[in-house]
Parts: sequence; C-alpha cells; structure tokens
Amino acid sequence: MSKKTLLLDLRERVVAAVSSGMSRRQAAERFGDSAASAIRWCQRQKEIGSPASYKPGGDRWSARIDAHKSLILSLVEETCDIALSIGALWRFFDRHDITWKKRPLTRASRTGRTS
Repeated sequence: MSKKTLLLDLRERVVAAVSSGMSRRQAAERFGDSAASAIRWCQRQKEIGSPASYKPGGDRWSARIDAHKSLILSLVEETCDIALSIGALWRFFDRHDITWKKRPLTRASRTGRTS
C-alpha cells in the first residue's frame, strides 16, 4: 500500500468513527492523529462528500487574474512598453504567449566579449 492510500484510509476511519457517535477529538486520539486534522477531515466530508485531500500543487492566483483577461489585454494593446513586476501577471502573460522583448534575439559575437 502506498502512503497516499494509507492516509486516505486513516481519514475515512476517523470520519466513520465520528459519524458513529465519537467526538472528533476522541476519534483523533484513538487513531493517533491531531484533533485539528480530524476536524478538517470531517468538514471536508460534510462539504464535498469525501475526506480526501486537495490536489497538491497548482497556482491559486491564475483564476483571479484570468477573470480580468479582457481588461489586461486591452491595456497591453494601448501601452506597448508597459513594465510589470508582479509574478501573477507574468504567469498570465506566459500562459497567453505575450512577450516583452524589445528586439529579436541576436547571435553572440564570435570575436568580441558580450558581457
């Protein structure tokens, strides 16, 4: 069994113990876990029907930025030399293939120093 399977099994056992009448703190103590975890798992069971964890990783800000896609793209069209430094906006531009290069890349010089 993988660690992920064991953790889901533990979560389901804690939630089952709580649904059978045990308090969340008692169930956590019985299965050797924290009360906070038992409370969170029971809350997830109540909300979505499963105590499974959220999908790991991902970008939590993309949806907020993408909601303003038309505004951002119109501002970019108006001001072609706009300078931005916020990471979420850079990821937005990367997702939409918008680059800020002022000139095309040139080959490195074979005779002189480049930097």
